[in-house]
This record gives sequence, structure tokens and C-alpha cells, in this order.
Amino acid sequence: MISISETSTQRLRALAAATAAALLLAGCGTAEDDAPTDTDVSASPSAISLPVTPVTIELVDPGAEPRSSLTYEPAGEQSVVLTTSSTVSQQIDDQAAQDFSTPEITLPLTAQAPESDAGGEIRLRIGTPTSADQRLTEALAVAEGSEAGLTVTDTGAVTALSISPNADAEDAARAAIEQALNQAVYRSISFPSEDVGVGAVWTTEQQVVSGLTLNQTTTATLRERDGDRLTIDLRIDQTPESATLELPDDAGQLAIDTYTMSGSGTLEFDLGRSLPVSGEVTVAGEQQYSDPEGTTVLRQDISDTLRWSTP
Repeated sequence: MISISETSTQRLRALAAATAAALLLAGCGTAEDDAPTDTDVSASPSAISLPVTPVTIELVDPGAEPRSSLTYEPAGEQSVVLTTSSTVSQQIDDQAAQDFSTPEITLPLTAQAPESDAGGEIRLRIGTPTSADQRLTEALAVAEGSEAGLTVTDTGAVTALSISPNADAEDAARAAIEQALNQAVYRSISFPSEDVGVGAVWTTEQQVVSGLTLNQTTTATLRERDGDRLTIDLRIDQTPESATLELPDDAGQLAIDTYTMSGSGTLEFDLGRSLPVSGEVTVAGEQQYSDPEGTTVLRQDISDTLRWSTP
């Protein structure tokens, strides 16, 4: 049984932060999740490559005639601004609610599309990051010039994220950048292989693993198309794969009593660009967890927003 002792409270608070990150699709994951994979030490001693779970795409409605393929062929360089914000309020039993929100951060990005022989990796260079939190802005200043990479397929599906922060970047800045880029990855759009027209609807299925395994379904609707320019409406729904959540450090389990997490938004794409041109997506929900004896209850209200804009 999980008591309401200070130790348990601290563990639950740590869990709250980790769980919130997982639900937001923005967390750094557990220590095991964060273990460097295929680390490129020649680029940076702290460079890591994080695999991204596979995406399954299914066309639901091909839309109106005329129909044609959505051929994702990014080329050249693109300047874009990524802004993310997350609000997390959590309460244990009748204690005062606590705020685990992440300050809004803005990342100016320069994306370089892959060359024909580059293995499908989009290279990202981070400009001067800023935050609504002045202390974080100061920490982020040292991260200017950090690099990242997105490995993509010809459908636009991201299969890996690599991050190479500047060696002098503080942990807070590294975590904020990783969190923002993870949000971008799991709010991205993959395109169907079939020909489609305006009104086309397709779904993508993907698991998100970061302390809690979530099954995510993204429903995309092609609202407008002007040549390579696309306006796509999104609906995102998440459900936990299991009815229980493992506490960190072998501290036991929590039952997932209730879970709602969904959202929507609109993104604009140019099939000749690496990243979305503009748009916004917000996902929000409520969760409640309890210990096996039902003596301790953890409640969370979560919302996160991602915005793309062209400078």
C-alpha cells in the first residue's frame, strides 16, 4: 500500500511530473528510455539518437476529385519557429494542488532538407531560444547553435530524433529543448500513399512510451490544397495501453481510475518544406490514479499547445 508519508508524497510528485510528460508526449522519458542509442560522439559528447515508435497509416476517405498523391519531397533550407507550452496541475488526496507546468519556450529553427544520399535526415539548427521564464531564457541562451536531426520516410513519418546540444548548455536548457522537439515529433503528420483530394481523411496509429504507454490515434482531414500547400485539420486521441502504472524505483503500482486526453488543431504544410509552415495543436485532459488500497489518489489536469510560425 502507498501511504501518504513524505517519502510516498515525494515519489508521487516525481511520478506526477514523469506521467505528465508522458501524457504531453513531450517528456524526456525514463532513464532507460533516455539511454543513448547509436550515439555520435564525434558530433558532441552529449549527442543522443532517440528512436521513435513506428506509425501505421490508413486511408479512411480519399476525398473529392481531382485526386493526386501527397508526395513529401523537402528541399533546400527552411526557417521556422516552434513554440510549445504545457500546463500541469496535480493534487494528491485533499492536499493543495501543485503546479508542474513547463514555461512556454520558443525555438527558432533552420531546417536543412536531406540530400539524395543523406539517408532521409533533416538537419536542424537552433537559433536563440527564449522562454516566458526569464531564468530559463538565460539558461537557453547558451544553447544557441545546438543541432538536432529528424530521420523521415517518404511519407513524412519521423522514425528517429537526434539531439546534439552545445557542450556548455545547462541541464534545464537541454531538457526544455528535448521536450519541445518531442512534442513536435508526436504532433507531426504522415501522409497516405494513395491519391487523395480535398476532404480526404486518414488516420495514423502510434504508441508513445515515456513512463506510460499510450496508444495514440491521429485523424487528419485535408481541408484545402493549393498545389503543394496543404491545410490539414487534426484530431488526436490517446488511451493508456494498461490499466495500471508502474511507479519509478520499484515503488509499486497505481491504478489508472480515469483517463481522458484528446485535442485538435490545424497545420499548414508545404510538401517541398521539411517542417510545418504554420498552425497550432492543443491536447488536454484529466487523469486520476490511486494506490491498490484506494487510500491515496493522484489527480492531474493537463494541457499542452504547440505552434508553428514562419518568421
